Amino acid sequence: MELIKVGEKTYYIANRTNIGIYKVNNTDVYLIDTGNDKDAGKKILKIIEEQGWKVIGIINTHAHADHIGGNKVIQDRTGCKIYAYEREASFTKYTDLESSFLYGGCPSKSLQNKFFYASSSHVEKEFLLPEGLEMILLPGHFFDMIGIRTSDDVLFLGDALIDAETILKYHIFYLYDVSCYEKMLNELDATSAKLFIPSHGVPLEDIHSLIQIHKEKMKEICDVILKICETPCTFDTLLKQVFDSYHLTMDQNQFFVVGSTIKSYLSSLKEKGQIDFSFEENQMIWKCVKE
Repeated sequence: MELIKVGEKTYYIANRTNIGIYKVNNTDVYLIDTGNDKDAGKKILKIIEEQGWKVIGIINTHAHADHIGGNKVIQDRTGCKIYAYEREASFTKYTDLESSFLYGGCPSKSLQNKFFYASSSHVEKEFLLPEGLEMILLPGHFFDMIGIRTSDDVLFLGDALIDAETILKYHIFYLYDVSCYEKMLNELDATSAKLFIPSHGVPLEDIHSLIQIHKEKMKEICDVILKICETPCTFDTLLKQVFDSYHLTMDQNQFFVVGSTIKSYLSSLKEKGQIDFSFEENQMIWKCVKE
């Protein structure tokens, strides 16, 4: 982990999940996300304490485990307040919801791993930001994900954008609501800032080309799904063929993350009238809608 200053009051800790820091005065700071587990939280605290600072608040962009994993240890040691927006607050407090949501029922213990399950932390009932910070809505990746703009015009993006290398390597990035995400990308493309900091990847002064990569990959995924569904098939068959098309290897985590995302693509395509389903011999069959 490396502490990097990007503004008069704005810093970030470069990590697998970048951690935002905003100084409200000479000693007190707010964190933007806390990494994927308690070890990340401990390392963040060590860096903060080395600077002579104190964490008085945590703002979570959204409730995925790799963004809230350090919440509890930091809150336990500092007594700081934690803020999460709307439905993200419920997932942050009741952290078993993420694995239950992905599974669609009561998950097995094997799914309650650190990728999907963080320690619960106490979240404030009212979402309040200190002077100098502004919230922007960035829905689509998860229910009510937000970004945070600082007084230095640095915009922390959460998982609104994924770095290009990851997209080109793994192709399918997690989305809860594809149509909502498409709209958000268009709005984000018209948003200005001195510096954009995604949670995964390096800071960028210009995000236009990265947004285009996202849009092109999403269109490509839609085309792959539509091509597969020219031959009516079940969801499991569709998911296997998506994995095969991108030469991905399925495991438990990928089955639920990619599978949930493909279901979201199916919902979007169905709403656009490009795909539909029927029930045949007690099976749900997906197929293209013929013009």
